[in-house]
Amino acid sequence: MQKKRWQRVDGVLLLDKPQGLSSNTALQQARRLFSAAKAGHTGTLDPMATGLLPLCFGEATKFSADLLDADKTYEAEVCFGVTTDTGDAEGEIRERRPVTAVPADLLALVPRFTGPITQVPPMYSALKRDGKPLYELARQGVEVERQPRQITIHALDVLDTACDEAGHLVRARLAVSCSKGTYIRVLAEDIGAALGCGAHLTALRRTRVGTLTLDGAATLAQLDGLDEAARAACLAPVDALLSTLPRVDVTPAQHGPLSHGNPVPREAAGDIGKVRIYANGVLLGMGEQGSDGWLRPKRMVQAAEGNA
Repeated sequence: MQKKRWQRVDGVLLLDKPQGLSSNTALQQARRLFSAAKAGHTGTLDPMATGLLPLCFGEATKFSADLLDADKTYEAEVCFGVTTDTGDAEGEIRERRPVTAVPADLLALVPRFTGPITQVPPMYSALKRDGKPLYELARQGVEVERQPRQITIHALDVLDTACDEAGHLVRARLAVSCSKGTYIRVLAEDIGAALGCGAHLTALRRTRVGTLTLDGAATLAQLDGLDEAARAACLAPVDALLSTLPRVDVTPAQHGPLSHGNPVPREAAGDIGKVRIYANGVLLGMGEQGSDGWLRPKRMVQAAEGNA
């Protein structure tokens, strides 16, 4: 068997992850399609979830952690009257309860679950206790106390509902825009508890991470059907991860010191904070400009051969 030849690939892939695949498995499959020597993702999606999974190749991996703090948007489907041990459809059923709530009751709850709220992280999560992931303890039947965390639901919209013949809620589809650290499974459970009937998550699709959206995202199947040139054209540039930062263009004389990790003074003074730095239209990396007017490099991009 011929050994795989890895190559330098720089850029961001907006992957539309399929259901049933872990984020790491999706990453490794995409990495092999591009023969990328270095790759990473920007935060995981549960295997049950589909949708936007930004993948970083090469120099883009230096900025992947920034998307971990980004706001995210999801479309979620919730089933009422049934709870599971995982909070989603992959778990074992815990309880079935009658549902008397109607769509108006769900709409009335929206303000209660919008804005800063607290969540108790689920046992089936990657959070660790004494170095062991909580999901491992959960599989052993062990439940430990978890401290509530504050998160922010920026927007919660009821897209549509399904009811039984009596008009009681059966399912609902929600759009959720939220801060980092939000568990949509827990949100579904908490809404079900507030309605007095319980609920669990049956489907989840991520549509946005920061400023990145599903527009232009590709599936693994689509990528597999492309030739190398067409596949490469699916990659967004490295600075797609830095688009929210102010742009600073530096002179050729400043390029050298910055690339060696040294700060440079700028005529345009002011405490700008984090910035993306360019020279001759080419991204140099990310830096920070303080109130003293000095621009300090933080994470710099290694130039590809021929672009040095």
